[in-house]
This record gives sequence, C-alpha cells and structure tokens, in this order.
Amino acid sequence: MSWKRIMMAVAGAAAVWCAAPVAVTRAAQAGPAGAGWGQAIEVPGAGTLNTGGLAEVVSVSCASAGNCAAGGGYSDGFGNSQAFVASQRNGRWGTAIEVPGLGPLNLGGLARVNSVSCASAGNCTAGGYTTGGSGRGQAFVVSERNGRWGTAIVVPGTQALNAGGLAQVSSVSCASAGNCAAGGIYNDGFRDTQAFVASQRNGRWGKAIEVPGMAALNPGGAAWIWSVSCASAGNCAAGGYISAGGFAHPGAFVVGQRNGRWGKAIRVPGTGKLNVGHNAQVLSVSCPSAGNCAAGGYYTARSGGQQTFVASERNGRWGTAINVPGTVTVNPNAKAEVESVSCPSAGNCAAGGFYYRSGQRHAFVVSQRNRRWRTAITVPGTDTSAGGLAAVISVSCYSGGNCVAGGYYAGSILPPGQAFLASERNGRWGKAIEVPGTATLNTGKSAEVSSVSCNRTGACTAGGSYETASNTPPYIATQGFVVSRS
Repeated sequence: MSWKRIMMAVAGAAAVWCAAPVAVTRAAQAGPAGAGWGQAIEVPGAGTLNTGGLAEVVSVSCASAGNCAAGGGYSDGFGNSQAFVASQRNGRWGTAIEVPGLGPLNLGGLARVNSVSCASAGNCTAGGYTTGGSGRGQAFVVSERNGRWGTAIVVPGTQALNAGGLAQVSSVSCASAGNCAAGGIYNDGFRDTQAFVASQRNGRWGKAIEVPGMAALNPGGAAWIWSVSCASAGNCAAGGYISAGGFAHPGAFVVGQRNGRWGKAIRVPGTGKLNVGHNAQVLSVSCPSAGNCAAGGYYTARSGGQQTFVASERNGRWGTAINVPGTVTVNPNAKAEVESVSCPSAGNCAAGGFYYRSGQRHAFVVSQRNRRWRTAITVPGTDTSAGGLAAVISVSCYSGGNCVAGGYYAGSILPPGQAFLASERNGRWGKAIEVPGTATLNTGKSAEVSSVSCNRTGACTAGGSYETASNTPPYIATQGFVVSRS
C-alpha cells in the first residue's frame, strides 16, 4: 500500500497524520508524447507555509497542458497540520495557499487534502479531512472556479451521519466543471466505520448518503471507499472494502452511479472465490465512459499471501475478477497489490503496483488491450534497485497504449530511496528514469512519486516527495516540488 493510502488509513483510525508523515509532492508537467521530463522544483510558496518542516503533496490533476492543481498538507509553526492547494496556469505554478475557509473548520489542528480532480482549466475540486475544536474529524470539499479557489465546506449531510466524529473524503472525481462525486468514510453512533458518497451537480453539493446496500454487506462495521471515478456527470463508480463479520469474507466492493442515482454496492464478482484468506480490497477504479470501468486491488489466498486482481465493467455489468496475468507465479506466497488503474477508453487500460519475488519487492505494470489483460512485467530498469524495494504507486494513460507510471525504488539504503517515472508508448514500456533533479533535492535519500496525471493531449504531471538532510522524521519527511516535461 502506498504511503498516501497508509496515511489516509492512519488519519481515519487516529486522525493523526503527523505521527508517520507522508511525502510531499512535486508536480511534473509533461509535454507531447516522447518529450523529456524537466527538473523538479519546490512548490512555490510551500517553504513559507511549511514552517513546521513537514509538507506533502498527496494528489495532482491536470485538465489540459499546463493547467493543473495539486493538494496536500503541511505543518505550521505551532505543529498543527494544515491543508493546501496550488494551481498551475499556462505552464506556470502559482503560490501554494492554505485551503480557503479551512481555519474555522480546523480548530483541532489536523487537516489535509487527500484528492484533487480537475474537469477543465481553472475548474477543480479537492477533498480531505479536518478536525474541529472538539477533536471531531470532518470531511470537507473545496472547489476552484475560473481559477479561483472558493471556501471549503463540510460535506453536506456528513454531520448527521458522522455521530462517531471521524470522517474524511478519500477520493474526488469531476466529469465536468461543477459536476463531481466524492467518496469517503464516517463513524456512526456505534463507532463503526461506514462508507459514504456525495454528488455535486451544477456547482452545488447534495447530501452525502451511506453507500446503498452497505447495511447488508458491512455487518462487521468496517467499510472504506478508496477510489471514485466519473465518466460523465452523474455516471460514476467507486470501490473499496467491507468487513462482513462472522464467517463471511471481508472483501472488495464496487458501487455505480447512473444518471445521478447511486445503485446498490456489490462484492466484486469472483473475489469471493479468490479471497479464501478473508481479506480483499479495491484500491483503484477508472471509468472512461458510463458503465465501462476497471478496478484493481488485492485478495488473500489460502496460503495467506496477497495476490493481485483486476475486474472490468462492460455496459453496466461487472465481470468476474481475475488474477493479474503473470503475478501469481512470481508471487506464490508473499504480498502483491494493484495500486493504481487508468483507462483512457473502454477495454484499454493500464495498472501498476508491486509483487514480491525472492524476498524483494518489485514494481510492475500490466496493460489491457481490447478488453484483454496482457501479462504483467517488471517496470524496465527498476530491477537494478540495490535495496530490493520498488513499487508503482500511480498510473495515468492519455490514450490506449500510452501511459505514465510513477513510484519509488530503493538505493543502497532503506527506506525507499528514489522517485522514478516510466512511460509506455504505443504499447511498449520504456526504461524507468529517476525524476530529474530529485537526486540533488533528495539529500535525505528518501523520495517517491505518489501521483501522476495525464490529459488527452499527452501532457502529464507527476507528484512525489523527497527528504532533506535537516528533516528526517519517521518514514518520509518531505518538501513540495514540481517538475516539468516539455
């Protein structure tokens, strides 16, 4: 599981992301297919905000070439964690700002942006969590309109649902300006964790609702949405996990929205048979068109080892989940996950994650062409990792067979040492490269790419983290950065 997802889980369980900091991001602006990546730079203004020395960009999203947004968290001089957003316009990154209006909502001093989605240039939405003065965790959303960020609000309806006082937005997706969906978690009156979805229509957020059908699926009281994807206004999908309790298998679920109405959640078909080890999750969902999506994640085999799966929806019907071809034989009894899925068109997708072989973690990518998943491959160039630890955290595709993947690989020391990017062009994955400039910035020897976003023209942005010599708390200490490809 990526540091981003680990930290979201930590926030959900304890509402203390500072205890095990995640990396802060730099964004990478990509140009036409085949263009090289530019030098990483610190996010403008991040140094001024981040007086506490811990900052992270968690998510980036690009609507068009040179028009992106990034969001994450930083620590102020009082040791409180705050949420920020930064926008890129016509290829130039503006100054990072604290999420407008979050001050009164974050009296408890724990806030972060978990997800950003941009529908068009200057029109984006971000979501995450904040903590009130009583220590109650709250889910918030904030929208940018015509290049200007509005005031953050608590997701409508979550105040009533969140009787247990712990809520957050895990993922947002916007199909068009003012038409988005958000998914996340809340604690009910029994302190059980439940999953919610909320929809924005024509710029106005409706009330959050418990994911339909969850009462039957989640008697164990532990549910989470990890990922939301919207193909068009009112047509979305979300995925995550549920804990059935008793002798039923905790497992992976998906839920779809059609014409503005959320249907009932279902277990991912086929995962019940695969998941004899009683633990499965959907970690990523991508929908290129209404009713045509793909999902990826992991399940637990009889041996106790984690195995990867992918599942596809076609014309509104989910097919049977399958093992990612090629991963079972190389990962017989260890741990593997699909971290990210991206589909530029129906039946044409890419996914990435990691698997273990001979005691080492390897980064892999796998492509789907014309609805057929090919055999997974180790990301070219990452097997030279001296530390034996590598993973793909994020994948984004701008057309069939043309994608970018990002993650980390270990140098000669641990923890994970360097951030990498790898590109697929016309169906062939090229050799991974270290993110240019991070070797100079990353004096603490801990860096990763945590988010990649590509638009239809082949312009991409990658976000990640690096560590400085002076900031070395547990796991990853980070400074924000951006990197351009032209």
